[in-house]
Amino acid sequence: SPEELEIVETSLQRMANGGIYDQLGGGFHRYSVDAEWLVPHFEKMLYDNALLSRVYLHTYLVTGNSYYRRIVEETLDYVVREMTSPEGGFYSTQDADSEGEEGKFFVWMPAEIEAVLAPEDAALFMQYYDVTQKGNFEGKNILHVTRDVEEVAREVKLTQEKAEDALQQDRAELFRVREQRVKPGRDEKILTSWNGLMLRSFAEAARYLKRDDYLQVASKNAEFLLRELRVEGRLLRTYKDGRARLNGYLEDYAFLADGLLALYEASFETRWFTEARQL
Repeated sequence: SPEELEIVETSLQRMANGGIYDQLGGGFHRYSVDAEWLVPHFEKMLYDNALLSRVYLHTYLVTGNSYYRRIVEETLDYVVREMTSPEGGFYSTQDADSEGEEGKFFVWMPAEIEAVLAPEDAALFMQYYDVTQKGNFEGKNILHVTRDVEEVAREVKLTQEKAEDALQQDRAELFRVREQRVKPGRDEKILTSWNGLMLRSFAEAARYLKRDDYLQVASKNAEFLLRELRVEGRLLRTYKDGRARLNGYLEDYAFLADGLLALYEASFETRWFTEARQL
């Protein structure tokens, strides 16, 4: 119903506009410590991003609103960039802290932004992402969106289209600078069940967004899991440093089979349907 869809959209927009979402690099942090979705625990979990990207994808398919598509693609692009092993497995988590401080990689001071962007771009960016001298997290700023871009564009005397283009360029430039910081560590174990969840997310996104690169990511992941985490027809649960171990649980079988079925639906390669049936 329209009322139920409004509830869904309100929640999803508040989350994606909040500090729980990485406004520069994509991907969702683990949880928020406040009701406004502002201050997160900065750890990023594979399963959160698998499940949330799917909800945003389905909402895009229902509404046609490109906002949701952007969140899907930014989240999955983050997983490709930061959470995917050379063999095609998906890592489990990205840590909350770097250099001994939680969130240090993600937060900003106004002077840091002003040192990177032109004055008019910095002013627009800081108004849109609510960056202040006082800060909102231990004297620094977690980027989050509190107002419509149209409203901020009027204040700085730009059209909405020009403001959106400028913000996109500003995000890319600040992301480039942020990449030079010390990154949070990763838990690089590869869990079969969580990989199955993300496999379905990439397969669905490939199918509905017509992203062949996502289909390649999904196919490589499926091949890796079936090659390295299956022994004599039985699944193992975890893989790290070239070694798989521990017998798989029910969720490992269920989520991997489900992911393989999604990959079959995206590619119509019958081997994925056959592999799912065998599990």
